[in-house]
Amino acid sequence: METLNLDDSHIPAFFSLFSVIYVIGYFVAFRNWNPKHRPDATSCLISLAHGTPAVVLAIYALLTNLPTGFASQNSKSDNLALDFSIAYFTVDLIHYLVLLPGDVLFIAHHIATLFVFVTCRYMVFRGAFAIMVLLVLAEVTSALQNIWTLAGLRRADLALASNVHRILSPPFYVLYSIMRVVLGPLFFLKMSIYYLSGQADDVIPRWISFSWIVVVGGAILVSIMWILNLWLELVREIKGIGGKKER
Repeated sequence: METLNLDDSHIPAFFSLFSVIYVIGYFVAFRNWNPKHRPDATSCLISLAHGTPAVVLAIYALLTNLPTGFASQNSKSDNLALDFSIAYFTVDLIHYLVLLPGDVLFIAHHIATLFVFVTCRYMVFRGAFAIMVLLVLAEVTSALQNIWTLAGLRRADLALASNVHRILSPPFYVLYSIMRVVLGPLFFLKMSIYYLSGQADDVIPRWISFSWIVVVGGAILVSIMWILNLWLELVREIKGIGGKKER
């Protein structure tokens, strides 16, 4: 059995990177923003710095470790991608605990996500294949989502931000729905069937694989509810505009 070796951990370097980006965002890039929106904007900035690079790292890990499976041993490229995401979620979790302690849902999401990443990377040393696929599905929408969110924060006082938010909403909703409502659940079903069958029990303790199922399933359910609510809001807005024109 592989033993824990922190010497090859990339977390300190990545943690420093995201911390520097956070400080630049909070104290420089968004220093003139409304104090109410400044924390959310800074969180979006480090999310932008994480999302697309995380997708690239995950795809690289998947392509350079073929063939692989749900119980395969983690590779160096898997570990790099995991450390990158662990560092990001740690910095963002600290952000929420300090500045937005009332946002219980996001705090719970980050803690649960870190549990999955850390147990995969530093406890069982296996299972990264599933996480890499899920990471791609989750973060491929990151750039669009964060730009949409930043525009939404300023749409009340900037016409440009309002237009950007309005224009980006439909394509963002479509892409998010494809990834989180269609492809995500399909892959989650395949992953769940494998772990529930007990095929990985010899190398991944059942309580860990089951906890992964619970965390991922919960995250997918929340994502579906969130995007469904956004679609409903968009439909109401379109109907409202149509009603005004008829008058």
